[in-house]
Amino acid sequence: LSPFQVYIIQVSVGNHQWTVKHRYSDFHDLHEKLVSEKKIDKNLLPPKKIIGKNSKSLVEKRQKELEVYLQTLLLKFPVTAPKVLSHFLHFHLYVS
Repeated sequence: LSPFQVYIIQVSVGNHQWTVKHRYSDFHDLHEKLVSEKKIDKNLLPPKKIIGKNSKSLVEKRQKELEVYLQTLLLKFPVTAPKVLSHFLHFHLYVS
């Protein structure tokens, strides 16, 4: 196991589908920006876990939670996603 976990998340917008790869710390940084700039609920992001953070079951559970987190954000911004979210999801590479 590596010292940190990279989560591979499937993103779907309209007919477009792609994957993004981020560490939990990337999600945390995104969340902090959205909380301060867009008043997103602080509790929306799954909590950081220290003990057993690389166990297979925890990684799979957190991956699902992070997917739900991103889906929730996309529902909150149905027309135009905030720049920080668009960049995080690599919209500039996939959606024209």
